[in-house]
Amino acid sequence: MSNRSSNLEWLAQFPELKDLEPQARDTINKYARIIEAPIGTIGYREGATCDAYVMRLAGKSRVYKMSANGREILLYRVGAGETCVITTTCLLGNSDYPASTIVEEAIKDVLIPASVFHQLMLDSNVFRKYVMANYGALISDLIVLLDEVAFRSLDARLAKVLLESDAPYITRTHQQIADELGTAREVVSRQLKRLEQKGLVALGRGQIEITNRQQLKAFASHS
Repeated sequence: MSNRSSNLEWLAQFPELKDLEPQARDTINKYARIIEAPIGTIGYREGATCDAYVMRLAGKSRVYKMSANGREILLYRVGAGETCVITTTCLLGNSDYPASTIVEEAIKDVLIPASVFHQLMLDSNVFRKYVMANYGALISDLIVLLDEVAFRSLDARLAKVLLESDAPYITRTHQQIADELGTAREVVSRQLKRLEQKGLVALGRGQIEITNRQQLKAFASHS
C-alpha cells in the first residue's frame, strides 16, 4: 500500500534533516511517497534494479545474502529512523541489488525516487551530508560483521545472538539462528548443546532459556 507524502511531519524522525533547505523540502514533499508492507514482504531481491532511496519510519526488515547452495547469512537489519546501506550503495554506484531483504516487523517507509535522490544529492548540502554520514556509519557496521565472521569463533557469535534478547526465554528456532549466523542448523544445535552442558542455557521445546547471562556474556567476549 502506498500514498503520496502529503506533509513532512515524518522528517522529525530524521533530526539530521531539520535544517533541510526550502527547495529540497519542496522537492521531497512533491515526489516522495509513503508505503506500508506486512511481515513476510520481500522488499527487494538480489539482482533487482534499485529505483528509490528508503527512509524507515516504522518496523524492521532483514537484509541477507543467499549462497549458491541456499544458505543464508544476515548482513544487517533496518529499523525505524534508519536507511538501507545497500540501497544507498546501489544508487550511488548505479548498480543492481547484491542482496535481498524481507520484512520482519510491519514497515512504513518513505521512498524517494532514484532520479529525485540524485538531484537532491547535487542541490542539497544538508541532504547530501545526511546520506553520506549514514552511509559511512552503516559501512562501519558491515566491517564489524566481516570481522566477526572472519575472526570470531562460531560459539562466541552464537552467544552474542542469544544475548541480543533481554528476555530469559528465546523462541527463535535453531534454523532461524543458523540463518543469521550463516551456518547450518545442525551446527547451531550442536553448539547450543555445548552451551547447555556448560550451564549457560537450557534447551526446551521451541525455546532456549538463558540460565547464566553473566557467564554467557563472558563466553561471548572471550571465545
